[in-house]
Amino acid sequence: ALLSHPSAKMLPSPTQPSNSTGETIVDNTAATAMGALILSLVFLLGFPGNIFVMWSIWARARKQNITTLLILNLAIADGSLMALTPFFIIYLVLKNWIFGNVMCKVLFYLCLLNMYASIYLITIMSLYRVLAIRWPHKIRIVTGQRTVMRVLAVMWVLVMLASIPALIYRDTRRSASRAACDSYHDTNKDVVIQYMLELVLGFCLPYAIIVVSYILILKRIRQTKFRRRIRSEKLILAIVVTFCAFWLPYHIVNMVQVGGARLSYLHYQLNVIWHRGRAVAASIAFISSCANPVLYFFAGKSYIRREGTAFMARLFERTGLDSATRKSRQNSQNSRDYDKEANSVMLKEKQEESVTDTSSNKVKPVKIGR
Repeated sequence: ALLSHPSAKMLPSPTQPSNSTGETIVDNTAATAMGALILSLVFLLGFPGNIFVMWSIWARARKQNITTLLILNLAIADGSLMALTPFFIIYLVLKNWIFGNVMCKVLFYLCLLNMYASIYLITIMSLYRVLAIRWPHKIRIVTGQRTVMRVLAVMWVLVMLASIPALIYRDTRRSASRAACDSYHDTNKDVVIQYMLELVLGFCLPYAIIVVSYILILKRIRQTKFRRRIRSEKLILAIVVTFCAFWLPYHIVNMVQVGGARLSYLHYQLNVIWHRGRAVAASIAFISSCANPVLYFFAGKSYIRREGTAFMARLFERTGLDSATRKSRQNSQNSRDYDKEANSVMLKEKQEESVTDTSSNKVKPVKIGR
């Protein structure tokens, strides 16, 4: 009797995939229209914005330091995603994937790679900031140019490996007269594995590190004379908060899909939610890749009149990520100047004492009388 009930086929078995209801993410017209509009605005703002950031660092920066190196990598990751945006706009407008199965896998693989790369670059920024604030005298030992390049190379390799599930689960399947590029799972266990992996590696783990880092940073700022650099802290913190705000809806939709896979009594309701919400949530996530150039513009607008088109390069050179290193070098220079001054005073005193001794030891002429 239960199997013959119309809703019985909506209840997933432990091996039935959660996206087996036949509905696709492009079936909802309102969601696809909203997603296409968001992506269009993101592309118009984000693509030239990230190109300008890269140009500012490559062509206008006077020196390449760790700050500019990290921001350059972040701009490359974001700019690469912006270059892929037209494919997704076409997909949402047509509500039909016309680019084939290989492009389906590759494009979404690159999207996931960008997500991981962006959040881990922000994590590296936060860790570097902690080192610069907490241990300024040892920062150059740990964060030399060669060391940072190796860290970045390892990071890119790891995010490439972490993005492999997109190649495994993404597929193009036809429904009626349209094709959909989506993640398809043979079992509900695959749904849990894919999206829990994204949640842990792409959100929970890096943000736990970032939160702890900024607790240490703010604690240190309150204890020392670093308060004047709070403006620089705000820029980095704004990047962190922006990424969190725009990627959080995407991870929430993923958890809704996981809930639909695990909770049989809510399977149908949760499936409807994530199918209708994924297009908009994914489009909102793209905003994070166009938001950073906007943040840089507002943070560096005070340099525009003086520096012109090089204002962003000057901003990156003075953001404060390297200010603790400069502070350490300044302290060392002040110490050396103080030692020189002390030695000069001591030498002068010794010379004066020598002159006095010489004067007192002069032989006085003696009159020889009869």
